[in-house]
Amino acid sequence: MSGPGRPQRFLDIDVNAGFDRKVRFSVVVLRKSISPLRSRSMGHHRDVLDDRSATSLFRLCVGIYFIGGFTNALVGLLVPRLRLLLGLSHTHALMVQLAFHSSYLLFALPITAILVRAGYMRGIAAGLSLMAASGLALAVATSTLHYAGVLLALLVLASGVTFLQIAGNIVVPVVEPMARAVPRMTMLQGFNSLGTVLAPLVGARFLLQSASTSTSSLWAALPFVGTATATAVLAIAFISRRNLLRSIGRPRRASAARLSDILSNRRLLAGSAAIFCYVGAEVTIGTLLVEYLTLPTVLALSPVEAGQLVSLYWAGAMIGRFVGARLLVGRSPARLLLAAAAAATLLVLVSVAATGPVGAIALLAVGLCNATMYPVIFALSLPDDMSTAPYASMVLCMAVVGGAIVPFATGVAADAFGLTPSLLLPASCYVVIILFAWLRQRTMPLHVGNPA
Repeated sequence: MSGPGRPQRFLDIDVNAGFDRKVRFSVVVLRKSISPLRSRSMGHHRDVLDDRSATSLFRLCVGIYFIGGFTNALVGLLVPRLRLLLGLSHTHALMVQLAFHSSYLLFALPITAILVRAGYMRGIAAGLSLMAASGLALAVATSTLHYAGVLLALLVLASGVTFLQIAGNIVVPVVEPMARAVPRMTMLQGFNSLGTVLAPLVGARFLLQSASTSTSSLWAALPFVGTATATAVLAIAFISRRNLLRSIGRPRRASAARLSDILSNRRLLAGSAAIFCYVGAEVTIGTLLVEYLTLPTVLALSPVEAGQLVSLYWAGAMIGRFVGARLLVGRSPARLLLAAAAAATLLVLVSVAATGPVGAIALLAVGLCNATMYPVIFALSLPDDMSTAPYASMVLCMAVVGGAIVPFATGVAADAFGLTPSLLLPASCYVVIILFAWLRQRTMPLHVGNPA
């Protein structure tokens, strides 16, 4: 904790104090840079929400974190559905992820500008409204097997998700006191993981059973209609509480010169490359797992059974967050990231070389290795200058476009060399993360300052 005579800085936080410290580090940076915060030593403080309003905001955020995770995992099931019904190549089927994740690159900057101008609550409501409308459009396109319509609806859907990704990640730490923000952010991440676990269990019966039998195609529209309905209800809730954060104020704008400085930061650029590779590998494996598990040389499951088994991949990520939080206590986050990335690389290589249950278990277990990668990479990538944190966060969010490019490139490789050999591409992504973790481990002191 910083002394009474000076403001708290990055170097006053023990980077080895565990995952909760890394989350706390991000919270400190975002709170101090987005809001007009002053040092206590200067006799000023930042207003926070009262308990009742903060609890109301938290409950609303539970909905957006859950629906965001559910939507992401549900979209992944469209790839095997389109391959089964339209006979698409891997390249064309994986354009689903290209359309969905490219929004992070295309829309991150304008969406950040909208959030700065309109505020968090109105921005989140706008994103949810986009998701609800595009969800209905996706339901129609999916049931009628209109391929171009599916891609267009996904692009609009993903623009709404980008609102949630940028605003939802920072709104709670901005308005909450530190002691309450950290556990609530951890719990919100748990609801996001819960959504990714439930989506394959629920969605596989609707999307993949109707693809493998004569069941009406309208059956496939139900998950998206249900998701659109839930999102519309959330949008109405946010609109009705649009003035909840009036006492907090809006985020501050950054000049073009400041943005140029952010983009030239080497640590941020290296972290962006790691985020790009992490999201790309995670989405690729999660998307291709259904087809991999149906291979005669692996488990020879039906599409529905394989789709439901994919929930174990996402459940591994959920469990791994809690396990990783314990493992990070008193240990270097860069070292744990290196170990997780190395384990993920090894498991993917095993799934390429092995057959039967061994290959299936190895690829499903990669989800466990993915668990803490995003928050650790994110925290290790932020510049020391806290005033640049919101826009540095935007740059890191833009790197999520890896979820568009890596799956598409893997699809091209799968069409040329086969599904199993194409998994070497996501394996190489984890090698990039290993390199990033190794470099950060060398440049980051073992103990910096006093634990907060």
